[in-house]
Amino acid sequence: RCRVLGQVSCELVPPRPNRPTEGILFFNVELSPMAAPGFEPGRQSELLVELNSLIERCLRNSECIDTESLCVVAGEKVWQIRLDLHVLNHDGNMIDAASIAGIVALCHFRRPDVSVQGEEVTVYAPEERDPVPLSIHHMPICVSFAFFQQGTYLLVDPSEREERVMDGFLVIAMNKHREICTIQSSGGIMLVKEQVLRCSKITAVKVTEITEVIQKALENDQKVRKEGGKFGFAESIPNQKITSFKMESAAVDTNNVEEQAEEIITKADPPSEVFAKPILHTPGTAQIGEGIEDSWGDLEESEREEAVEEEGESEVTAFECQKMETEDTSTMKETKEDEPIVLSDSEEEEVIILEPQELPKKTRTQANSKQENTSKKACNKKRRKKRAA
Repeated sequence: RCRVLGQVSCELVPPRPNRPTEGILFFNVELSPMAAPGFEPGRQSELLVELNSLIERCLRNSECIDTESLCVVAGEKVWQIRLDLHVLNHDGNMIDAASIAGIVALCHFRRPDVSVQGEEVTVYAPEERDPVPLSIHHMPICVSFAFFQQGTYLLVDPSEREERVMDGFLVIAMNKHREICTIQSSGGIMLVKEQVLRCSKITAVKVTEITEVIQKALENDQKVRKEGGKFGFAESIPNQKITSFKMESAAVDTNNVEEQAEEIITKADPPSEVFAKPILHTPGTAQIGEGIEDSWGDLEESEREEAVEEEGESEVTAFECQKMETEDTSTMKETKEDEPIVLSDSEEEEVIILEPQELPKKTRTQANSKQENTSKKACNKKRRKKRAA
């Protein structure tokens, strides 16, 4: 079950400058590791931000609380109502549980009575005057819907596992007068008009049922308070309603257990034959036990495909290598027999002619370099003669 604890507190504060005659509403939602191991304390996750915004739109923007009744002195002092929602256990559909806990806590809350005489403001204790309830116009309640297989299947009140696999999510906040307070759709799914109308009709039915349950619970609590009985948290502790589930002890009959076990064994089918010796299929593999065929030595389909692809690639590479060798040999045959084979990395280095029967000769590059040197020397001599003349 998803469990949310709502707590309301109040204090006198100066109002906002743009709204001097209206009280202040503040909402806070906390997700602790107590609710689920994935929640980290002090860190705002996407779920927490979405939950806070939905609660504010559902309770504040719907104007379910009369904020002008929270004004004590216009422009000086107003009541600030703070609603804290603590998630105790997260088992899916946390938005609906938080909205119900929030509106019930606000309906159940009583603020201290106040009197104003001139500039003096006196706040009375509960023993002096009865506390005053908040003026609430209506009770907006959220109802969540989960969509599966692109909207073909619709589910109300999804659990935590169902939220993990859902395709889309729709939240509708409505009161018992069938007035939509807020609506939000999330997830990668497009909804049709007929689907939204169907969800709104379901929401109207669910909201009326939940509102009746809330009103009955508030009336019973008020009666118990007037009679002087246990109420609130003191009532829930002995019944273990909040801390844990109450389970009645089940009686277990242990008589004639051995006879019943023997009857079950005799009625059961006899065990299958067992082979004591191992069956050797291929060298390196064996099956010990019931003699079932072993597939360890066989390759799977994916491995077979990979092996076939590798063989094909090796054949292609070998064929290309043979082609390259034949081309090299053909080019070598086309070259003339008298031309020497030259091995060189650059044009400036000395080149050695590889001929086994003849002595090494100088290359053309050396001859070209000698001709350039002789031409340079001749030019230099001519310049010197002109200078001397």
